[in-house]
Amino acid sequence: MPVGKGGWFDGGAPIRVEGGIRARSRRGSIGSTWWSRRFIDLLERVCDKGRLARGRAYARQGQVLSIDLSAGLVEASVQGSRPRPYEVTIRIEAYGEARWSAVEEAIAAQAVYRAKLLAGEMPTEIEELFTALGLDLFPRDLDMDCSCPDWGFPCKHLSAVLYLLAESFDDDPFLVLAWRGRTRAELLGSLADDRRDPLRVEDVPFADRLADFYAPGATAHRPERRASPAAPDLLLRVFPPPSDLSRRLTPAYLRLDPRLDNDVSSS
Repeated sequence: MPVGKGGWFDGGAPIRVEGGIRARSRRGSIGSTWWSRRFIDLLERVCDKGRLARGRAYARQGQVLSIDLSAGLVEASVQGSRPRPYEVTIRIEAYGEARWSAVEEAIAAQAVYRAKLLAGEMPTEIEELFTALGLDLFPRDLDMDCSCPDWGFPCKHLSAVLYLLAESFDDDPFLVLAWRGRTRAELLGSLADDRRDPLRVEDVPFADRLADFYAPGATAHRPERRASPAAPDLLLRVFPPPSDLSRRLTPAYLRLDPRLDNDVSSS
């Protein structure tokens, strides 16, 4: 028999357990939402398909006893063919406070993203937001280890945990972010505290505007509009004087327009 990394190859049938974590999917692919499928696609691109298939079988049989996710780390226990369950660890980079502050600032600047996250949805554009900041939302590399003697990588125990992890992302997309170092409560608390209004205009104190408040065209983004000169007899046509006073008042009406002073004085 082939020798594994810690002894003889563990090729026997697994010990059946009661109360294990079972995948909901009974056949075909695991993962139904875009974020869980994105994670699975990354796995299936780099991992051995045969071992992933055996991992799916383990996940559907309920061989995984527990999964605990924290910032940068997943720890799980999987029952194999030996009496003692195997211990699985999966590590990724958890982002620090400075990077998460930048992410939260970028999310808050996009009203639609912020609204979706506050409503419990994961916007599809969030992966692009991370990329624009030079960050990965989904891990490219997984630092994985299992205490089993299987020489393959990833082994079926690791694969089973990865598939169940994807299903947990279906249930709660915020686990993707928690794995990167920001829990749901922390992220939503930060976004809820951000009271910015995308339609709000910055209020400048009047004292700071005294120098140019009365200047024409003070609103820089709006071009100055000049009114066309009115016809000289507009006032007469809108408010005609009584017929018996028309001859006397017409010159006075026309004098209201200083441009007509010369015309009136010469008439």
